[in-house]
Amino acid sequence: MTDSPHRNPVAAAPEGARTAADVVTPDLVARLTRGLGGSGRTACHTPLTGEKLADLPESTPEEVAGAFARARAAQPGWAARPVRERAAVLLRFHDLVLRRQDEILDLVQLETGKARLHAQEEVLAVCMAARHYGRRAPSYLAPKRHAGAIPVLTRTRQLRQPRGVVGMIAPWNYPFELSVGDALPAFVAGNAVVMKPDTETALSALWARDLLIEAGLPAEVWQVVLGEGPVVGPAVVDGGDYVSFTGSTRTGREVARRAAARLVGCSLELGGKNAMIVLPDADLDQAAAGAVRACFSSAGQLCISVERLYVHASVADAFLERFVARTRAMRLGASLAFGADMGSLVSEAQLRTVSRHVDEADAKGAVVLTGGRARPDVGPLFYEPTILEGVEIPMTVCTEETFGPVVSVYRYSDPDEAVAQANATPYGLNSSVWSRSSRTAWDIAARLRTGTVNINEGYAAAYGSVQAPMGGMGDSGLGRRHGSEGLLKFTEPQTVAQQRLLPMAPSLGMDDAQYAAFMSRSLKVLKALRFR
Repeated sequence: MTDSPHRNPVAAAPEGARTAADVVTPDLVARLTRGLGGSGRTACHTPLTGEKLADLPESTPEEVAGAFARARAAQPGWAARPVRERAAVLLRFHDLVLRRQDEILDLVQLETGKARLHAQEEVLAVCMAARHYGRRAPSYLAPKRHAGAIPVLTRTRQLRQPRGVVGMIAPWNYPFELSVGDALPAFVAGNAVVMKPDTETALSALWARDLLIEAGLPAEVWQVVLGEGPVVGPAVVDGGDYVSFTGSTRTGREVARRAAARLVGCSLELGGKNAMIVLPDADLDQAAAGAVRACFSSAGQLCISVERLYVHASVADAFLERFVARTRAMRLGASLAFGADMGSLVSEAQLRTVSRHVDEADAKGAVVLTGGRARPDVGPLFYEPTILEGVEIPMTVCTEETFGPVVSVYRYSDPDEAVAQANATPYGLNSSVWSRSSRTAWDIAARLRTGTVNINEGYAAAYGSVQAPMGGMGDSGLGRRHGSEGLLKFTEPQTVAQQRLLPMAPSLGMDDAQYAAFMSRSLKVLKALRFR
């Protein structure tokens, strides 16, 4: 790799900026872990400096079973409350989060290393979900009247019953949004939750639990267990009446197998190799700015971030000039304040993966347009935002998810070619289309095999539209979050039908043959009258 003299600038820390010790105090840790089960001890650390943040309780599989028992005992009382009462808890939580958001912004930054603006995305996403389900859950869960077997004589309604206790495994990359944000619809549907957040980012989930209890959620309804994934994870999956998992595709397959063996449902948001398509009529300045957000938010450690960028050959040079310049100008920073454009990777493992993907591509002939280096001068796990061109199979970065601040740029000559290349992956989570023509962009979007498509935005427009479902196709998972589907998956539909006046059997003096003939004639009449 040719060593470029350019280095991404470092955002200056404001005077008097808070430190980890200022935020994660012994009193805070004691408050967040009060009543938390776990006979062992485990530590969490900040990727910004590597220092330890706190010692936390660690559970055994037997203690996970105890957490399920406590949740199961508390769940019926919670489910018995009117849905509007449960929804009111979410609305109070919404207000508390906004009032005290500086606390959770500090925790998210310390636990993940991300820039404060990207931590703010988590606050916005959680509050939007809390508001949506706080307002819409009563209608989503209301009994639905359906046509009965025999008009007038059969009255049929569909009820929604909670699953019971949901086993939930939350990832490290969005520790606030992908913990409580996923749990909110489960709670408002009347369920209890036993959650295993990642140990290194558990403080954010515990802070959310503490605030939700302050908003009115019974403490026993949300159980948090901590420990190593291979030890505690199977116990969480095996104990739930429904399982919600966000993480890697490899682990998601195992979660699905374990749930299926018990005939238990599950929802899985897994990996992605998301594509962005820049059409020849796109506003290149807007597209370049959007690509920076789409590729490098949270240092690329976002399931729906863009890792493949397809640009029409006629505008590729002009687009890359803008995109590379904006990327080189991004400020790296490690302070608990606004001002940095990108933060740190979360772990040594992520840094090794990013470095391996970039170094291998460079060695096999790809061109590093900018970035391509670790930045230990900023922090132990920082890596520059990186743009590659000339990437092709068998380079690992071409097909495997990097989950870091790396994007590969490909030139195409025909939109059909771009669509085919974007779809040439087993993943199908998110995609992005840029064009001045709404009609053209919508036509392209409808041909992309991803659960969400954003037009003239990278990921936030679709993800932030919380009334609409969000999730993946193919190897990117099963089920959806957000909207009615994100709530109703935590329920079991129950049909209750009441028969009146006449039975569903021969009556009024009819014998079997007469009854059969009568019912056959009735079906013909109902069809002629256009009954559904």
